Amino acid sequence: MTPPAVQKPATLNPVTTRGHAPLARATTVTMLLVIAGTVTGFARDLLVAGVFGASASTDAFMIAWTVPETAAPLLIEGALSFLLIPYFSRAVADGRPLREVVWAALPKVLLALVLLTAVTAAAAPLITRALAPGMPDHSLAARCMQVTALTVLGFGLAGYGSAALRTHKVFGPPAAIYLAYNAAIIAAVALGHSAWGIVSVAYGVAAGGLAMVLILAPSVVRRIGPPLRGGAALSISWTIFAPIAAFTLIRQAQVFVERFVASSLPTGSISYLNYAQKIAQVPMVASLIVATVSFPALARAIAARDDESAARRVLGDMRVAAALILFSTAFLVAHAPDVVRLLLEHGAFTAGDTEATAWSMRLYSLGLLGQVAVGVLCRVYFCAQQPMWYPAVVMVAGLVLTAVAAPLLVPALGVGGVALANAAGITLTGALLLRGLRAPLLVLPKRALMFSLGRLTLAAALATGACFAVRPAVPDLPVLVLVLLEAAGTAAAFVIAALLVGAKRDLSAALRLREEGA
Repeated sequence: MTPPAVQKPATLNPVTTRGHAPLARATTVTMLLVIAGTVTGFARDLLVAGVFGASASTDAFMIAWTVPETAAPLLIEGALSFLLIPYFSRAVADGRPLREVVWAALPKVLLALVLLTAVTAAAAPLITRALAPGMPDHSLAARCMQVTALTVLGFGLAGYGSAALRTHKVFGPPAAIYLAYNAAIIAAVALGHSAWGIVSVAYGVAAGGLAMVLILAPSVVRRIGPPLRGGAALSISWTIFAPIAAFTLIRQAQVFVERFVASSLPTGSISYLNYAQKIAQVPMVASLIVATVSFPALARAIAARDDESAARRVLGDMRVAAALILFSTAFLVAHAPDVVRLLLEHGAFTAGDTEATAWSMRLYSLGLLGQVAVGVLCRVYFCAQQPMWYPAVVMVAGLVLTAVAAPLLVPALGVGGVALANAAGITLTGALLLRGLRAPLLVLPKRALMFSLGRLTLAAALATGACFAVRPAVPDLPVLVLVLLEAAGTAAAFVIAALLVGAKRDLSAALRLREEGA
């Protein structure tokens, strides 16, 4: 039986007690900073593609980039955040000052990060061979990985500070860290590519991790308070962290499988997949902003056993994220070649590279709804007093599907087969996470949510078909103008299709950036 809702103090949930203004302001600030970070990320990728193209050296670096790609979801936006925000929220609800809790737990977290950084750097030669056995130049990949290993320490400290600030309802500085990160990479490549080659990107990645910490430190000290003297050390139970970390690492293992399979394909295949994912993940991150901002409120609602508020929050976040990501999917599937040509086809990045990257991106984009579902729904499981192993288990199911499907699809689809296998695996995981939500964890109106997702998916399919039908009639225009027109046209087609299939209510949730029924 679901326990009755608990009467909350006025400060427990700003979304439901004081209207939408706090959430809207936090979302707007975060969105603007994410857009700025995305722009610098595009500049970074454009610079790397223009200077180095898609070659054996970029394939080697992409293997080394596995470290920051794994560290980011594990230590910044994923596992550590899923652990710390509910942990900090429960401590505050129990009457402990946030300042005391934050600084007391830091020493052991710092020691763990230092040890993990050292182990990663020492094991780099073994890791690179395990990830890409078919790659010709493992020495270059190992050298780059030894440098990028420093991101484990930088990202870990940045993730810890971000979790503390978000618990304190401060969202601007955590969203700004990617600006600093990308700026450091751009500077390193621009200044050092002639002397260091592809290793200059690795140096930039390591410096970017340090820049993240420097951006956050003043805000942490000012908003949370300086370290307490003589405070008792506080450790976080690794048994609590284990299921969250396992879920995050297994999810990241999708990339390991992709690169393992692609390492035996023609040179540049790993790079094509990487570039495709970097572009396609931008709308995914943007779609999850509302869920990221609302996560502390969700954690507080679940901690207070306010099931009605928590369910309303999850349902609203899911509808917003789904509407935004399905529009983005329609746009990327219909116009992938023009998007890649605009962003990457410069310098050493050729028209052939554009074709292969666009093909991969179209198939990878089919899994974006699954990516968003996983990002929204896993938060519920990790807000519980004892985080559950179920997300890790269903993530294994998705990983197995990816690992089995990728080799089977490659003969027919080439490198795009790897991307399609990823889409299938993550979609299966998202569906299983939704299926697993039930009492006493949280009761959602699943039938209503499935109808909502179905209507929005149908609208995206109709919009994609309309874009394909109209594309041959579009005159030859400068690529920037062309992509802007295609984005506007896709948006119009998606809105019209949504209205035709009866998804007006679903679409309005995304347009207003608010939760249903709040």
